[in-house]
Amino acid sequence: MARRKNPMYPMFLDLEGTDCLVVGGGAVAERKVESLLECGAKVTVVSPQATDALRSLAAEGKAEFRERAYEAGEAARYFLVIAATNDEAANKMISEDARAAGRLVNVVDVPDLCGFYVPASVRRGELTIAISTGGAAPALAKKIRRDLEAAFPPSYAALLEKLREFREKLIQSEPDEKKRMRIMSKVAGSPEIEMFLKGDEAPLGALLKECV
Repeated sequence: MARRKNPMYPMFLDLEGTDCLVVGGGAVAERKVESLLECGAKVTVVSPQATDALRSLAAEGKAEFRERAYEAGEAARYFLVIAATNDEAANKMISEDARAAGRLVNVVDVPDLCGFYVPASVRRGELTIAISTGGAAPALAKKIRRDLEAAFPPSYAALLEKLREFREKLIQSEPDEKKRMRIMSKVAGSPEIEMFLKGDEAPLGALLKECV
């Protein structure tokens, strides 16, 4: 892989109701499909073969499965395309088709054919932390992900939900945006946050009630 001249642009995509294509029917394709469905995408899978799990998703109406090989130009009909095949020629054609049509494309484990990378990530409810090494060291990205999983326990999901509810109430009760920001910063930096994450929820509840 050639060294990039410029850094990648980090972003999060809203794929709710968006047409996405996954070419491939193996375990890797299965993981990609499940991840896209989790984000609300409309997923089409194209492959001569497919895992039982992919077939089940299609049978349940959660994804569309077309049991055939990829057809030239097909990628142009989708917003986002992922190629997860072990066919180098097919991967190259999929990448070229998608790029020619201005579509987002990722070819698994072939950085030079990608228009975007799928980062290693940690998800805790509405908290998502993404890690990328720009394709230079995927194994290191996975190691960093494991470190972050330990640093950000599952209790962050409940914390984010509680803070969302608090923020919505604060917007209703405090019209001054600068004051709201000061209050939110105070809460975010409070020791009650750490107490909540360790299982003691009462102190944070009292603090939030006091701040509204």
